[in-house]
Amino acid sequence: MPGLRVTPVHRHGQARLYVSLPDGRSVAWYDRDTGRVSLLLDDRRDEVLAALRPYAVGELTVGPPPVPTPADLVRLSLHPDDDLAPNRPGEAILTELERYASQHRFRADPRRRELAAQQLAGAALERLEGAGWRVLHSVPLPGEARIDHLLVGPAGVLTVRSLATQRHRVRIADPLVTVGRAASVPYLRRARHEAERASLALAAAVRPVLVLVGAERVELGPPGIRGVTVLKDSEIPDLARTGGVLKPADVESLYWTARDRRTWLRV
Repeated sequence: MPGLRVTPVHRHGQARLYVSLPDGRSVAWYDRDTGRVSLLLDDRRDEVLAALRPYAVGELTVGPPPVPTPADLVRLSLHPDDDLAPNRPGEAILTELERYASQHRFRADPRRRELAAQQLAGAALERLEGAGWRVLHSVPLPGEARIDHLLVGPAGVLTVRSLATQRHRVRIADPLVTVGRAASVPYLRRARHEAERASLALAAAVRPVLVLVGAERVELGPPGIRGVTVLKDSEIPDLARTGGVLKPADVESLYWTARDRRTWLRV
């Protein structure tokens, strides 16, 4: 039906279709598992049902929504254009590659290694959702900076930076990280700075994590690593065994705050 937009959402085992006005306000949602249409504006009933007709299966139950949880209230007020949840691992790099594909037609684009690292780490982080974690990818910050991955779960909030190491030896002398024979780069300083910005945005404690994707071996020099957790990509599942900081309701609240693009505008 003209004027209404249907947006599918399938995360954390829940499959829904949200129906919204052109300005982004939700008017209804359809729960595919139960066949129920929760209607927020009764005068839009016929339009909503017409918009959902191509997607609905079987008989529909139509009525007012159940009493919303705090997470539901945030979800209903979030415009689809401001929702970061659909971002794929390496979303920003994928966009750049599509935009400038012709410039690297005859040579390897180094950004593809970075993209592969973010995709591998991102897939491993998403598998933590069964243990109560929530993950966002490619979170935009002012100044064209990005947080590769943001993880919210029982052990708190983590910013995760993925580093492609391609079966090289990795040497760490805080704040510098050296991959193979490449020049040393202050990745640990950058990881700490990202966590500080995330902490300001979310008004919560945030810890930085650096994931070494494909490292052959890791050598740690003096004086050790201050305030950054460094993991190989094979160690990401170990995060599922950490906890004791946030309750499930707190995880959901922080996750829904983080997935709103507007949260990150002033950090």
